[in-house]
Amino acid sequence: ASFPYFQKSWERWFIFPIPQLEVNTKKMKKSKSQSLRMLFPFKQLALRSLTFATFAACGTVTAAPMQLEVTIVNLASDNSVSFAPLHVGFHNGTFDAFNNGQAAGAAITSVAEGGSGNVWQADFAAIDPTATRGTIGGALTPGDSVSQTFTVDPSTNVFFTFASMVIPSNDLFIGNNTPIRLFDDAGNLLISEIDQRASDIWDNGSEVSDPANAAFIVGGNNDLRTPENDVISFNFDELNAFNGLTTAANYVFNNNLTANDVVYRIQIRDVTQVPEPGTLALLGLGFVGLALRRRVTGKI
Repeated sequence: ASFPYFQKSWERWFIFPIPQLEVNTKKMKKSKSQSLRMLFPFKQLALRSLTFATFAACGTVTAAPMQLEVTIVNLASDNSVSFAPLHVGFHNGTFDAFNNGQAAGAAITSVAEGGSGNVWQADFAAIDPTATRGTIGGALTPGDSVSQTFTVDPSTNVFFTFASMVIPSNDLFIGNNTPIRLFDDAGNLLISEIDQRASDIWDNGSEVSDPANAAFIVGGNNDLRTPENDVISFNFDELNAFNGLTTAANYVFNNNLTANDVVYRIQIRDVTQVPEPGTLALLGLGFVGLALRRRVTGKI
């Protein structure tokens, strides 16, 4: 039985003996030339397979996600303000926690009154499920710093949002009321530091300032509150009400801040690991395969 389809398919890749009834030099030369042409697709396939396999193994070199180290530093003067844990989110720009001059919602109030940020985090997750979110540190007293690393996709999570309660207080906080663009269109980091000055401290406008009901004050009961029913605005002067009181960190509070004093710094650094030497070697092998393939193509 004859199977011309399969025979033709196999003959494309392998050399089959060509029966000869008599010795003929011209036919032998012609047969050799035919054999080389039959072998050429096999060479192409081998080099193509080498190249594709090599670049597949090196896929991690161009992986989109980045490792970002976020460091927060309390730069306030001794015995001045501390900060509750920092809530952060890398996102697509759809989450907006609050607006200047408007009444505070439940999300930002969960940060400003007590610092837990539970509603802030839940709302963030609901609005942008692809966001990278987290909480950094605990109570950050003057001079302290802490770092945490996040895996971020710069192609989708282009923006950055943060919020932290200022303590001692009833409802003061720091945060951005509009998303901060962190990456350009090519995925390059645009910002490495974000400073917060005393004049950047927000009053949530949701609770009357009262040391007896404040967070981070010895003897204060943060569970008690008197509604203020005001709007969000800049106001760090409320901190003067806590001067001379002992904090939960056992220092006597002294506001001692002027509007231009930098009290808080967020540092963002790309700590993505560079490729292993072996991975770079594989990448080089892939380029060699491409070069050989072009060379063979030109000769045969």
